[in-house]
Amino acid sequence: MNPAQIIEYGLYLLTGYLIGSINFAVLVAKNQGVDILKAGSGNPGATNVKRVLGKGAGNLVFGLDVFKGAVGTFLPFFIIWGLNTRWDGSMDDFAKALHDPNTDSVLITSFVATLIGHCYSIFLGFKGGKGVASTIGGLAIILPIPILVGVIIWVIAFYSTKYVSVASILLGISLPITAWTLKDSDTEVIFASVLALFNLWTHRTNIQRLQQGTESRFGSHKK
Repeated sequence: MNPAQIIEYGLYLLTGYLIGSINFAVLVAKNQGVDILKAGSGNPGATNVKRVLGKGAGNLVFGLDVFKGAVGTFLPFFIIWGLNTRWDGSMDDFAKALHDPNTDSVLITSFVATLIGHCYSIFLGFKGGKGVASTIGGLAIILPIPILVGVIIWVIAFYSTKYVSVASILLGISLPITAWTLKDSDTEVIFASVLALFNLWTHRTNIQRLQQGTESRFGSHKK
């Protein structure tokens, strides 16, 4: 990798991270006069917003986080590729760029940076949400079929157990399994496996509470 490529990938990382660091849970809650970092579980994510402020606010945050994941994954590539190629608006050139094998590594780089930004936001003292919604948005760009299967599993698990954490953990675990079943590239299977492990890491406290029988079911109570 030459110096120009190192700088380019640095820009992907920086741009993705800054986009990911924008926390919509904090912004939506603040708009309603609530400090979400001090309400409910204190987690700045869609689930806590829904518990504290209701379905409307929670669903809005979830949708915005999905959108953020997609934008953070795609926008850095689009901007830098467009500047490098002096894109004239040709959709054929754009389609070729999307199918270029090197584009996968660029999208993955931006996605990872976005996810890290969401979970460890520079604007929140390196705190953040669990990253499930942003993962869905980013993977809609990179692994559309595995994430579609994962969302279906999430819905089934959530309505069966009422545990958001269980549904989210199962979504993560399903990603490498689906990618492997579909015979996706080794890079995509490895990438999905790393995501599953990261998802388990961000839910480690939930797993402890599940083992102890103290994890709260959604809708069981409000603080």
